[in-house]
Amino acid sequence: MIKNQKKATIYALIAVAMWSTVASAFKLTLTYFSPIQMLLVATFSSILTLSCLCFYQGKLALLKPYFLKRPYYYLTLGLINPCFYYLILFQAYDLLPAQQAQALNYTWAITLTLLAVPFLGQKLTKRDAIAIVLAYTGVLVIATRGNLIALDFTSPVGVFLALFSTLLWAMYWILNTKNTADPIVSLLLCFLLGFPAILIATPILSDFNMPDWQGWVGAIYIGLFEMGFAFVAWLTALRYAENTAKISNLIFISPFVSLMLLSFIIDEPIYPATIVGLIFIMSGLLIQQMKVKTASKNLSN
Repeated sequence: MIKNQKKATIYALIAVAMWSTVASAFKLTLTYFSPIQMLLVATFSSILTLSCLCFYQGKLALLKPYFLKRPYYYLTLGLINPCFYYLILFQAYDLLPAQQAQALNYTWAITLTLLAVPFLGQKLTKRDAIAIVLAYTGVLVIATRGNLIALDFTSPVGVFLALFSTLLWAMYWILNTKNTADPIVSLLLCFLLGFPAILIATPILSDFNMPDWQGWVGAIYIGLFEMGFAFVAWLTALRYAENTAKISNLIFISPFVSLMLLSFIIDEPIYPATIVGLIFIMSGLLIQQMKVKTASKNLSN
């Protein structure tokens, strides 16, 4: 693919715009569907979307050899994403204000840094340590709505689930570090393998009674954009990018746009502590980005 920074920026902004809407979509849909019902419909919608895309690209035939070569690997990935990761994330959104759940979810990159030490043999630097302290200070500010001394959490279970989802998402990407297969085909395979577990879990955790059309619209939207098109747009942006760091920095727009949409669409009052905590988290992530840029410059010299 010929590099084109302008096209990369357009695709990245499309992905960021989609991701900025999903916190509102999650919260609205959860008023009609339970977390497992929402996951069931969203995953099926995403499977259809990714299948059509792979068919268009002539890649559907890759599913079978990919699976036969590494069946347990893809089954593990499928159980993590979409099964456990999204179920736990949706449950966190069900228990917390959307602004808290989405802000806490952004710490997955910090969790990835921590997990990379035991699993990938990487070492923590001083910059990593600063990023971690900033990010989790932001977590405390958001989770307690600024009441750090009393440590009065809005929903301890919700906070735990939101942070646990970052652990699962980081683990998913660690397992993907040595996966050289086509990313879209791999994602489709993960969703195909994870869907039966979601189907089995639905009557156990809830039921198949989903009469509200608003829930269907929301869950389909999530499957199309959060799980499908946004991922494809972001991958396309990275492939076109001449400067990956500039593209990656665009993700910092998403949480603040998301807050504005939460206030406008679902009329959720935005707590000052959320903004302060989010600034801490974004500062930590920005420091990590600076680390990546520095490493890239050193490699090129």
